[in-house]
Amino acid sequence: MTPFLRRASAAIDALNDRIGLGIRWLALIMVLLGAFNAVARYLTRYVGVSLSSNAYLDLQWYLFSLIFLLGAAYGLRHDVHVRVDVLYSRLSPKARAWIDLAGSVLFLLPFSVLMLFVSWPAVRSSWAVHEASPDPGGLPRYPIKTVILLSFVLLALQGFSQIVKQVMILRGEGVDGAGVPEQPYAHDEHHEGHL
Repeated sequence: MTPFLRRASAAIDALNDRIGLGIRWLALIMVLLGAFNAVARYLTRYVGVSLSSNAYLDLQWYLFSLIFLLGAAYGLRHDVHVRVDVLYSRLSPKARAWIDLAGSVLFLLPFSVLMLFVSWPAVRSSWAVHEASPDPGGLPRYPIKTVILLSFVLLALQGFSQIVKQVMILRGEGVDGAGVPEQPYAHDEHHEGHL
């Protein structure tokens, strides 16, 4: 495997790791905002003044959308996505690499490209009209719709990184320490118990 592909894979992994750290903060903010919205709705009954707004409600689901959309590539990077694991954990690292390579090439990358193709017209239309929330005082919708495209670009990039690592495993090459584990399947505790 060329040094360029190794470096590209490590850079993609590092990018998605940084995004994953940001997602943790977004999750905390989302939970705090949700608690505030619940308390504000409750207190509104007693103080007679609305303490919440549709912008806060929109922001709460925007944060959830960011966590879900941007977290897909991070989940793929750390192999924490849902896996139907009946035999996979019992296979050799090379057999697992073949399965993951085939899944990435035949399903993950084509799906990501298809979703970019299908999502583009909706995102473009949303930007053309500066789509906003239908609720009074709500937030604009077009920026959050753009994250759909970003999420599938990140997922495709992480899929490419995974392909590079699988090919390295199949070729019996060592993996450098730049964010790529020596044995990506050393975390068998992640694979056990998934059905």
